[in-house]
Amino acid sequence: MWFSLFSFAICLVSCLYHFIRLIRLGKPQDFSAPLGEVGPAVMYAYTKAMDPRKKESAFLHLPTYTAGILYHLGTFLSLFLFVLFLFKTEPLGIPRWFIIGFLLLSGMSGFAIFLKRIIKKELKALSNPDDFISNILVTSVQLMTAISLYNPRFFPWYFILVSLFFLYLPLGKLKHTVYFFAARYHLGFFYGWRGVWPPK
Repeated sequence: MWFSLFSFAICLVSCLYHFIRLIRLGKPQDFSAPLGEVGPAVMYAYTKAMDPRKKESAFLHLPTYTAGILYHLGTFLSLFLFVLFLFKTEPLGIPRWFIIGFLLLSGMSGFAIFLKRIIKKELKALSNPDDFISNILVTSVQLMTAISLYNPRFFPWYFILVSLFFLYLPLGKLKHTVYFFAARYHLGFFYGWRGVWPPK
């Protein structure tokens, strides 16, 4: 458990470094004449623009989009449970079984996304080792969290796995946990400056 706590600390410090680096870079610079307002466009980027009906990659692939939502929710839940485990606290009774069921569902969603990336030639061509490693780590953490809640004898393996997850997070695509917010801001800035967002 102590090694996982150490890994978690390294992960937080690394993510903080990326966050501070983003802040120091400041706002995007666009030397063209503004055609709209940035503020409302940034707000739109974080709200209505996230609606799957506004995203072609989402509404044309709703099963994958739904699996992705479940997968991310399972990740957030797993991280929350890790903090509880550090304080030697676990959910009990009906909530425990509900959480186990949900983590199994979210983990299987991650596995389905993994298979789709392998099977579909278009996705496989765009993929790199980081895509597969990230998926395997996150999916394994979710499933191992569920297994450990069911049988506490697996907790030593759980803490080893979650340690690897935290050490890898700042290195690969998983660090989009930090860059996601900056990416949405830049997207809103770009389309707001050009008067495209929010739609009239």
